[in-house]
Amino acid sequence: MPHQHSLKDVIIRNDFQYGDLGIVLSMHGELYHKEYQLNHEFEAYVAEGIVEFARQYQEGRSRLWIAEDKGKAIGTVTIMERSPQQVQFRWFLIHPDYRGIGLGKILVEKTIAFSQEAGYHSIYLWTLEHLTAARILYKRFGFKLDDKKTHFLWGQNLTEERYLLNLKK
Repeated sequence: MPHQHSLKDVIIRNDFQYGDLGIVLSMHGELYHKEYQLNHEFEAYVAEGIVEFARQYQEGRSRLWIAEDKGKAIGTVTIMERSPQQVQFRWFLIHPDYRGIGLGKILVEKTIAFSQEAGYHSIYLWTLEHLTAARILYKRFGFKLDDKKTHFLWGQNLTEERYLLNLKK
């Protein structure tokens, strides 16, 4: 039985410290293998994206958030600039012991606020069809399904879904 955690002990930082990219990679590799049996190719895919993020990172245009409890990373999310008008929402993950306490909602709110303040017109993301809780959260914030593809990926047949949120009303 997981411990009962609350938001009161959680700190969300976006100061992009050395080691943060490794945290994103490690958490994704471990949790997606444990929960969804994705193979090592998934971790390589995340690593490739992390390299891209690090190389094109510009303060104020892209941002990485790490949620921590007593110094231990428990969640991640990133906004990555794709064009002067559009960003990609990536690497949204919350440790299973901290799901259901409202942390996901806060992280999504932070990414949308940052993207609006930076002047972007839209945010897109790719997710997997079977990540039901995440998909419900995205839809609650107004993300709309705009593409879908099924293929053999990371050791299994998966359906990826692309969601888009227009920020310009």
